[in-house]
Amino acid sequence: MTWRGDTSIRDRIFAVLPYLLPLMYGLQFGRFLFVQFPILSFILIPLAPLMSIYQAVPFASLVIFFALLFLVVRNDNIPHFIRFNTMQAILLDIIIWVFSIILSVFAPGLPSFILQTTYNMLFLGIFAAVLYSVVQSLRGQYAEIPFISEAVSMQVR
Repeated sequence: MTWRGDTSIRDRIFAVLPYLLPLMYGLQFGRFLFVQFPILSFILIPLAPLMSIYQAVPFASLVIFFALLFLVVRNDNIPHFIRFNTMQAILLDIIIWVFSIILSVFAPGLPSFILQTTYNMLFLGIFAAVLYSVVQSLRGQYAEIPFISEAVSMQVR
């Protein structure tokens, strides 16, 4: 969907940056995959400096969440393409947060193979959604993720 007009290279790059938030938060679900397939840990190498800052600063995720929501998504002076992708990244982050709460409640009672399978599925789903969104954003197109993009469209006008 490119009906909102052309996007510049600068807009495309700024539209990709918010996807670092769900990617960094979703890495916790990849711990079993990283143990089984150590080659996948190369994903972490470029994110290592950001991850250390993200984990060192207390309430960093909350501050970044509200900063993106109020300073980017609600700012009509920023192009729609950037606001759409920022809101979509925020919504992906909220979904990850909900799943992490659900799993923290039910994880102690689950057999290990179900827990590992759930974690692997969540990580792969998050990684696929982020990768798809980044590729589409770099191409200058809106990433259409079912249900999520519809909710984002209702929030960002």
